[in-house]
Amino acid sequence: MKKLLYLLVAFVVGYYNCDAANPVLTIEGGQVQGVKAEIEGVTVYRGIPYAAPPIKNLRWKAPQPVIPWQGVKLADKFGHPGYQAVHYPGGYTTEWGYGDESPYSEDCLYLNVWTKAPGNIGKKLPVALWIHGGGYREGWGSEPEFDGQEWANKDVVLVSINYRLGVFGFLTHPELSKESPNHVSGNYGILDQIESLKWIKKNIAQFGGDPDNVTIFGQSAGAGSVKTLCESPLARGLFKKAIIMSGGGITTTPPPAAAPGAPATMAAFAPITFEQSELQTKEIMDWAGLTSLEKMRAASTETIYTLGSLYNSVTGKRTRMAAMPVVDGYVSLQSFDAAAVDNKLAQVPYMIGYTLNDMGSMAPGIAEFCLNREKLGGKAFAYEFARPLPTDGRSDVLKGAFHSSDLWFVFKSLKHCWRPWTAGDWDLSEKMLTAWSNFAKYGNPNGNAGGKWAPYTRENPKFMVFKLDASDKENSGMGEPLKP
Repeated sequence: MKKLLYLLVAFVVGYYNCDAANPVLTIEGGQVQGVKAEIEGVTVYRGIPYAAPPIKNLRWKAPQPVIPWQGVKLADKFGHPGYQAVHYPGGYTTEWGYGDESPYSEDCLYLNVWTKAPGNIGKKLPVALWIHGGGYREGWGSEPEFDGQEWANKDVVLVSINYRLGVFGFLTHPELSKESPNHVSGNYGILDQIESLKWIKKNIAQFGGDPDNVTIFGQSAGAGSVKTLCESPLARGLFKKAIIMSGGGITTTPPPAAAPGAPATMAAFAPITFEQSELQTKEIMDWAGLTSLEKMRAASTETIYTLGSLYNSVTGKRTRMAAMPVVDGYVSLQSFDAAAVDNKLAQVPYMIGYTLNDMGSMAPGIAEFCLNREKLGGKAFAYEFARPLPTDGRSDVLKGAFHSSDLWFVFKSLKHCWRPWTAGDWDLSEKMLTAWSNFAKYGNPNGNAGGKWAPYTRENPKFMVFKLDASDKENSGMGEPLKP
């Protein structure tokens, strides 16, 4: 009898201890409870809605308030990625192991949180918001390489998001602009990102995070999104640091004029004005008989997604519907380059870099950005990721230190990858994760104790180079001077 009583008491104590370690949190919309991550002491919250589903009458509108739910939501499953093309094996699909995600959907405004301090409102851990890449047309915040538990283990609350993509996230149209109280359209995906920052401001203390110490970071189109947020007046004050990964820098040199008789395809994807973008979309919608907002919003997801390609296939034209950020005079007032030169960017510390075999040489533009920040009294830390990824021959498409190859290292998520990592790779990943999380904490990748990664300046024109070096067993070091 005593033994049975002892077991009962132990069970009750264990139950309440478990509840204390994983409390029910009250946030916008209702109550939520997370689940244990693989790393002891880390709790993950998957699939928390941060805005209402942008479907039906909310398609192509700014994000609306979360729809409240009843009871305690168990946040154990990731939310829908934004609607996008099906991914087939090969290239990046083979690299990231797509296939286990939720179905793609316009109902995609969900975020995920990893933390070591759920319910500890006074903890005030630094917060990092991750914005995924994918050309503004694909990707999601819960891809395996974005596993946030190692960040949480570094005492940073990591938040990742999904946002509207492609024509659902960036469509412009005269009727949409007419309907809007701000008289613009497009940039809905950026508005989603801003809404997630507002959600962090209002709710992250429940997860042990500091709403006044937020870092935004992203790679590729995620880096482009970070650039837009750094320029946008609507995001001002919602973050304190920014990391731009493989998103280029700036250039103040105008591109050369196209040669006479150059193929039309060279200009097919040249930047267009907001007004041109609106008219091109209207041309396609009118051709399809979608002549009113009511008809546009009633059309199926698949119809809207394929309409631009179908129009061009039938007509032989190269007209395009907006599927990426545009300078609209509301969300975005000017290009990132112009804002940098005019000193109109967010006045925060910056970290910026690229991979050795990235999509073209980004080093000169990154160097120019850093020197521009120095000229204006700011600072920027520059890096190059130069580790050629090891392979077992499974992928013959992605080689070297290719675009996106640094993601495994920044998140220390190598265990999710098929590649034959070495001990040096794990060490390199730890160094990079430490540098990135230090930047989120202090605005300095070295942390408070100091270190050898100095800002890129005219006196110190150097990138921090992350690589394996078998000769001295060091995994990272200062690069050679690089002058723009």
